[in-house]
Amino acid sequence: MAIDTSAPSPTTADASATTKSPQAAAAAPGGPPPRLSRRDRLILFVLCAAQFMVALDFSVLNVALPVLGSDLGMSHAALQWAVTAFALPSGGFLLLFGRFGDLFGRRRLFLGGLALFGAASLLATFAWDPASFLAGRALQGVGAAAIVPTGMSLLTTTFPEGPQRDRALGISGTLLSLGFTVGMVLGGVLTDTLGWRSTMGLLTLFALIVLPLAPGLLPESRTPDRPRLDIPGAVTVTGGLLALIYALSTAAERGFGGTDVIVTLIAGVGLLALFGYVESHAAAPLVSLPMLRRRTVAWGNLGGLVTFSMMSTVVFVLTLYFQDVLDLSAFQTGLVFGVQGVLSVVAGMLAPKVIGRFGPRRTLVGSLLGQGLFVAALIGVGEQTWSVWLATAAISVASMFHLGAIVSYGVTVTSGVPDTEQGLATGLVTSTQQVGITIGIPLLGVLATTSSDVLAGTRTVLTLDALIVLATAALVAVGLRRRTRA
Repeated sequence: MAIDTSAPSPTTADASATTKSPQAAAAAPGGPPPRLSRRDRLILFVLCAAQFMVALDFSVLNVALPVLGSDLGMSHAALQWAVTAFALPSGGFLLLFGRFGDLFGRRRLFLGGLALFGAASLLATFAWDPASFLAGRALQGVGAAAIVPTGMSLLTTTFPEGPQRDRALGISGTLLSLGFTVGMVLGGVLTDTLGWRSTMGLLTLFALIVLPLAPGLLPESRTPDRPRLDIPGAVTVTGGLLALIYALSTAAERGFGGTDVIVTLIAGVGLLALFGYVESHAAAPLVSLPMLRRRTVAWGNLGGLVTFSMMSTVVFVLTLYFQDVLDLSAFQTGLVFGVQGVLSVVAGMLAPKVIGRFGPRRTLVGSLLGQGLFVAALIGVGEQTWSVWLATAAISVASMFHLGAIVSYGVTVTSGVPDTEQGLATGLVTSTQQVGITIGIPLLGVLATTSSDVLAGTRTVLTLDALIVLATAALVAVGLRRRTRA
């Protein structure tokens, strides 16, 4: 059946009314989940492919850093900026760009972000010195900051709340986690065979595949009243996030004792506190305080922050453990995480069904409990060969629960939010993801890197990690128990 891509895109305020599929409209409450039309599947492919591309960028370069540094003449200390240059803008501008999408058009900003990301990846591919490479990485981060919140907003407004949205978020969450895992494996293979530049070239290829498909498929949506942008709120939250991410990213490499780390950490906390004050007095705030008072938003984002930060920490310390304690090669280490990735796909397929049966709150709490318990099982690893099998099994099952937490917290936070504020809600979701990925390693992973005994440091980090996840599960269970006010 041919797809009609010539019809005009909807621009009305109520995106749900203009983007729900006929199958969704015809579905009876409590009936079987409606099937996605061919067009719906293509829209989901475009949005998930873009999210996968950004997730891939988080990890595909990691194993290539030593080779990259040698080729471009970057010192070991400077290599941290290959990661930080991307993380700063991608995390710092998420809320701002999410709001821009609400006001000026989500599809427009999504397409602009894709184009910028592709061009920046091309610049990084052909970088001739450290400055040109870092410029490409920073522009990638700006493009990602536009792609992620607008892509999530387009997903949640295209697929109506209920089985369709749960299924779409399940696929998106699976690909988000899978992209990070695949990046670790693929980065090593590409670097060994084609060189480090191929890791950036791969991202350019992804952008070239997705960008031509998106304009004819994705609907447009924006708020109708076009209120003034909250400039003071935008400046304080963006500045606060930039300062906080810089401080934590730098601390992961040099510790918390540096003057620049201390100053930017204080500045980040201060600016975010000022942001809260500004928003409470703004006529048209960037962040709706009533939304932040929703229990689903507050406690759902807490669960998301912890599941991302603690799982990224586990992956980091296990990477060190496999290679420094068990003497596995980078390829063998990648295979372990490949098993984790396969089971994550399975978990992503099952998560919407679990949410449909038990609800997002119970699924989120149960997933956090499962993640915490199986991370605790990793404390038993040692120097013996059999520890590889224990670690592989435990990290894989923990990751399945992690996927359940990712999908259920996304459903929890966006449920009941008007479509005109979906950009803000998904901006909070994606900011939580980015900040979570960023803060976990500096806060706990540094204990493994600074310990004279890698195994002892690994066990300490895993113990603290498990305790934090289990404590959060209890807090979220209590916090979401009472009925949320709309």
